[in-house]
Amino acid sequence: MKRWNEYHLPTTVDEALNLRARYGDAARFIAGGTDLILDMEYGNHASAETLIDVTRIDGLNEISAEDGYVVIGAAVTHTQIERSPLIQENGRALVQSCSVVGGPQVRNVATIGGNVAHALPAADGTIGLLALNADVQVCTLETGGVVRQWQPLLSIFAGPGRNTLTDNQMLGGFRFALRREREASAFDRIMRPQGVALPILGLAARVRMDATHTRLDEATIAIGPAGPIPFRATDAEDVLTSGKALSPDLVEAAVLAAQAQARLRTSKHRASQAYRHEMIAVLLRRVLDEATKDQMVN
Repeated sequence: MKRWNEYHLPTTVDEALNLRARYGDAARFIAGGTDLILDMEYGNHASAETLIDVTRIDGLNEISAEDGYVVIGAAVTHTQIERSPLIQENGRALVQSCSVVGGPQVRNVATIGGNVAHALPAADGTIGLLALNADVQVCTLETGGVVRQWQPLLSIFAGPGRNTLTDNQMLGGFRFALRREREASAFDRIMRPQGVALPILGLAARVRMDATHTRLDEATIAIGPAGPIPFRATDAEDVLTSGKALSPDLVEAAVLAAQAQARLRTSKHRASQAYRHEMIAVLLRRVLDEATKDQMVN
């Protein structure tokens, strides 16, 4: 069965967005296609007459350091992220989250832009980016040309499987700040054995110790699925950065805050609400321990 009529390979963002404008709702952007093709196969999307492949657009498949940020093109694959020395040094949570997506064949073609644009609240790469306080670059076709704007990552999520991008927009990339002194991040998840299964729960954290290495000056915690969009456990972050010394009691207080704030649900194919509630405690303890162990004074 034929599933599309035309396949385009633009080399610039301008060309890609103009193709999208020409074909309208009949066209879809594609990169690795590991989500889109399956969605088309199972009828989760209206069939696309035209596919616009963004993987040959200059810059979209590159990782670089620019103006104090790690910048990742939207067409960068999970394998590229996993193997990048720059991201390994500055965003360990993202490396760890991308390294567990599917199997090696999936990671070789699946892109971070597709992971985010698919807008699943438990997407591993998205959780890693969110913990790093990442921004997303949205490219918009306007009368005078393409406008590129950085905005908070969560701003493009509308609900499970839905993003806020309009017909004249596409993702250009992501950025997060270079790692500073006394700062680290980590990611962990619980899942069933199948390599391509969605996680039961994923959790990432970025923390920064104070100059005495006894308190947390900053903390960012991302959890998914814990609501209709990727979730920031801001109440737990507030507990950890309250000025109290980092201790098992403080971590337990953060666990309780995260559990109370998260909007968990039961999935008949993955886990119950009660199980996910308990796994927040398991994962938050693990991730905080990993992110802080090298920062603590013996």
